[in-house]
Amino acid sequence: MATFNLSSYNPSFFILVGIPGLEKFHIWIAIPFCVIYLVAIVGNCVLLYLIAVEHSLHEPMFFFLSMLAKTDLILSSTTMPKLLSNLWFGDKKITFSGCLTQMFFLHFSFVVDSAILLAMAYDRYVAICSPLRYTTILTHQVIIKIVVGIIFRSFCVILPDVFLLKRLPFCRTRIIPHTYCEHIGVARLSCADISINIWYGFAVPLMTVVSDIVLIAVSYTIILSAVFRLPSRGARQKALGTCGSHVCVILMFYTPAFFSILAHRFGHDVPRHVLILFANFYVAIPPALNPIVYGVKTKQIRDKILLLFSPKGTQ
Repeated sequence: MATFNLSSYNPSFFILVGIPGLEKFHIWIAIPFCVIYLVAIVGNCVLLYLIAVEHSLHEPMFFFLSMLAKTDLILSSTTMPKLLSNLWFGDKKITFSGCLTQMFFLHFSFVVDSAILLAMAYDRYVAICSPLRYTTILTHQVIIKIVVGIIFRSFCVILPDVFLLKRLPFCRTRIIPHTYCEHIGVARLSCADISINIWYGFAVPLMTVVSDIVLIAVSYTIILSAVFRLPSRGARQKALGTCGSHVCVILMFYTPAFFSILAHRFGHDVPRHVLILFANFYVAIPPALNPIVYGVKTKQIRDKILLLFSPKGTQ
């Protein structure tokens, strides 16, 4: 009995089912996810390389963009390799510690991404509303403080998830009907009361993501007010153009999350495999599209990419 109790609190592994109901198509479903993952890896690595080697890109906006690229690499690499090994090779087992690690970095990178988008909104606010003071406000010391604050906040709010799961006994099923481990999904396998997990899982988005969205909305309200007070149409278009890529990334990040929450909360008639596919596309697509959006809509990056991949003789 003692052994059973010990193993119930410390399960050796969980089983990630994959995409229930679509087992026959797992091999084919993995192909688009593999392509998206490769695009995310290549796109973000190219972006990081350009920002690192090009002196003209050593500005606060591009520093935050490089941080976003690094976080996107963590987000996609936390889930995609395990997803592909599950769908292609039937590797469904994940250790308890591996599950907690995956869960931590999944939620951590999500919260960091949200905070970086807020920092980038602040960058655009300063650039448009106080352009003459831009370099004096966003100094290297200020940027470092912002980055440390982002990482510290994200670490502090997500780390308790690990301990909230470690305290639970898992004396029922070890089967997770998903492709990756996430906090509430794992907690629901427990045979104990998970009220604390549910309430904390509800509080974290309110403390972080929702507050970020509100502050981003306030920033862009002030930005738009300042832009439409500019005297010339050309100046207005130039100011709005500098915000275009950031707004696209914000919409790609928050809109799927909003619909995912609504679908899980109210979409009781939505098939389980549809919800799981949507959840996987949500962690796969933004990291792949972010570098493409910035590469297409940001002139400095677009020019450097064309220079990087153009034949030597044409440079």
